[in-house]
Amino acid sequence: MGWLVSLGLAWVLSFSMVCSVSGIGANWGTQASHPLPPATVVRMLRENGIQKVKLFDADYGALRALGRTGIEVMVGIPNDMLASFAGSVKAAERWVSKNVSTHITSSNVNIRYVAVGNEPFLKTYNDSFITTTYPALQNVQSALIRAGLSSQVKVTVPLNADVYASSTGLPSGGDFRADIQQLMIQIVKFLSDNGGSFTVNIYPFISLYTDANFPVEYAFFDGNASPIVDGSATYYNMFDANYDTLVWALQKNGFGNLAIIVGEIGWPTDGDRNANLVYAQRFNQGFMSHISGGKGTPMRPGPIDAYLFSLIDEDAKSIEPGNFERHWGIFGYDGKPKYLFNLGTTNSNGLIPARGVNYLEPKWCLLKPSANLTGDQMAPSVSYACSRGDCTSLGYGTSCGNLDAEGNISYAFNSYYQINNQLDSACKFSGLSMITRTNPSVGTCRFNTMIQPYYGSAGRLHGYLGNVFGPSLSLIVLLLMIL
Repeated sequence: MGWLVSLGLAWVLSFSMVCSVSGIGANWGTQASHPLPPATVVRMLRENGIQKVKLFDADYGALRALGRTGIEVMVGIPNDMLASFAGSVKAAERWVSKNVSTHITSSNVNIRYVAVGNEPFLKTYNDSFITTTYPALQNVQSALIRAGLSSQVKVTVPLNADVYASSTGLPSGGDFRADIQQLMIQIVKFLSDNGGSFTVNIYPFISLYTDANFPVEYAFFDGNASPIVDGSATYYNMFDANYDTLVWALQKNGFGNLAIIVGEIGWPTDGDRNANLVYAQRFNQGFMSHISGGKGTPMRPGPIDAYLFSLIDEDAKSIEPGNFERHWGIFGYDGKPKYLFNLGTTNSNGLIPARGVNYLEPKWCLLKPSANLTGDQMAPSVSYACSRGDCTSLGYGTSCGNLDAEGNISYAFNSYYQINNQLDSACKFSGLSMITRTNPSVGTCRFNTMIQPYYGSAGRLHGYLGNVFGPSLSLIVLLLMIL
C-alpha cells in the first residue's frame, strides 16, 4: 500500500486555496512569454474573492499592484539566491529592505510570509541546496528581526512531500526522510521557535503520472475508493493520507502542534493523458468542497490552509518534469476560466474572467497546403518552432492529440508565430508556411492568438526574447515591438 502515501515528485508550480475559515489564496507564477499586466491579475483576484496570494519571487510589478488591497502575500526567494543569503546576513538584510520593508511602508502591501527557497530538497537537485537552505532561513529571519517585522512577517520553506515517507505504507509510519532527518528537525524546530509554519506541496496527479499502479479513485474526493484503515483512522483519499503522514512525522519528532500550510495542490489540464479539464475540475472542486467545512483530516481536525496549483497557465515554464507543467492554471494564459469552478466565495456561479484583456489580430501561421511533408527543411523547422514555442498540447491523450501530421506542423508554426507577436518574420519556415485569417481550431484543439505584450515587464520580455533570438537581436526586436 505504499501508493497510499505516495509522495511523488512535485515541482515549482503555483496557486493557493484555503478553506472558508482561512480565506482563499492563489499562487501567482509569472513564467509566461506574455504575462497579464499585474493590475489585471490583482483585479481578477479581488473580483473572485481570493484573499491570499503566493509569489515565487519578489516581482516588483506584482507587489506594487497588490498594495493597499488587503490581500495577504507570501513573497518568495528563488533557490539560486540561497547561497548568497546563507553566506551573508547583510545580503539577506538588503533583500528584506528592498523587497519586504519598502513595499510594506511605501505601498502598504500586506506581506505575511517570506518563502525561503522552493522545494530545495528535491532529490532531482542532487543535494545542491542541502547546506544553504537552513542558514539562509536563519539569516532571513535575522533580517526580519532587524527590520522590526518579525512579528508581522513569518519565514517558511515550501517543501516537496518527498521530505517525509512512511515505513509501513500508512500515515502512522510517517517520519522525515532518513538522509535529511536531522536537517529537517533543525528546520522544524526553527520554524516552531519563530512562530512559522511547515509548508508542504502535495500532488496526487504526480503520483498518478509516475506510478502506473496508482489507484485513480484515491486521487479524488468522491468517496469512490475503498477505504484504508490505519488504526482508528480511515482514509478515503490520498490527500488526507499524505497530509497525516506529515502530521505523524512532526509528532514523532516533538512538533505535533506546528502549523501546516499546503503550499501547492492542484491538477493540470493538458500535456498528459490524465491532465484534462474533466479530471482537473473534479479534483479541484472536490478538494475545495473537502476543505470548505473545516473538517480537516483524521489526525489534524480543523481548517486546512492550502494552496492550489495554479492561478494562470505559464507557457515559458520548464517542461523537464513533463509537458503538463505549462497547464496547471485554473485560468488560461489570457485570464479566461478553463472550467466551472466554485471557490465558495462571491463567485458561486464560477470563476470571473480577467477584464480588459487585449489580443493580437485574429490571424494564424499555418503549413502551406502545397508543402512537401518529407522535404529536408520540414523536420528542422518543426523542431525549431516547438523548441521556441509551446507544443505541449500535442501528443497522446492531449487536447490536440487527434491532429494529423499537417495539423501538428501548423500548430507548431502558429505557436512560434504567436509567441513572437505575429511578426511576419516569425512565419517564414523555409517557404513551408503561410498566414491565414481563418481560425484553424478544431474540436478540443485551440489555435490561440496571443494577448498583447505587457511592456511593464520589459526586462522579463527582453530575457525571453534573448532565449529566442540571442541577446543582441532580442533588444532590437524588443525596441521594434515597442515602436
